[in-house]
Amino acid sequence: MSSDILRIETEGRVRVLTFNRPDHLNAMNGALYEDVGDALRAASADKEVAVVILTGEGRAFTAGHDLDEMDNPPVHTDGGQHGFRRFRQALEEFDKPLVAAVNGLGVGIGLTMLPYCDWVVMDEAARVRAPFTTLGVTVEAGNSYLLPARVGWANAARLLFTAEWLSAERALEIGLVQEIADKGTVLAAARAFAAPIAGMPVASLVATKRLMLEARNDHVRAAHYREQIAFEEIGKGPANREALAAFREKREADFSGL
Repeated sequence: MSSDILRIETEGRVRVLTFNRPDHLNAMNGALYEDVGDALRAASADKEVAVVILTGEGRAFTAGHDLDEMDNPPVHTDGGQHGFRRFRQALEEFDKPLVAAVNGLGVGIGLTMLPYCDWVVMDEAARVRAPFTTLGVTVEAGNSYLLPARVGWANAARLLFTAEWLSAERALEIGLVQEIADKGTVLAAARAFAAPIAGMPVASLVATKRLMLEARNDHVRAAHYREQIAFEEIGKGPANREALAAFREKREADFSGL
């Protein structure tokens, strides 16, 4: 099931999904989104898998949306779910314990996927960021609900409004992550957390996770719907165009004239 951009490994009843675009800091393009979404669905259906761990290859967890593709998104005409939407839906519905091993840089979806995870381990040298205001867009993936629920309103507001970097220590302090690992040991720490869970009855794990999801997902879906409307209103607007131009031209964006 592994592909060039997503490595899939199973040991015992723990499956590890490794984002594998290290030359692009594991930025999520449409193909990687779809591979991860499909791998989550496959893990959900596999009775021999009890826990899934998400991590990245190299020095990044994921640098977020691939901005080159964001500027020129692929066009699909088959009416199916593709790219980010396919991934987000699989993440939202995943009904087994999900652990994130944040091995390095996490930007955008590298932060906003974390509240979907049941346990997050972060390398002591890693840091994460929600850059949406700097891109002239808004929060994604239901995190207008999930992030305040996870870290509190004021902490979420500061992260989303300022787009500042968050250290592992600060992420632990506000509750975005639950454990910090010594440098280079984050995957081992995630495996250590997953191991006793993997010994539990899978049917019990699934039933418990589904009950937790049912209490949450109506809120998440409503938040995502509102986010989509807001994104359509301001996406491709002057601020977003300036942000993408600055990215291509390797300069700081200038929003002063907008």
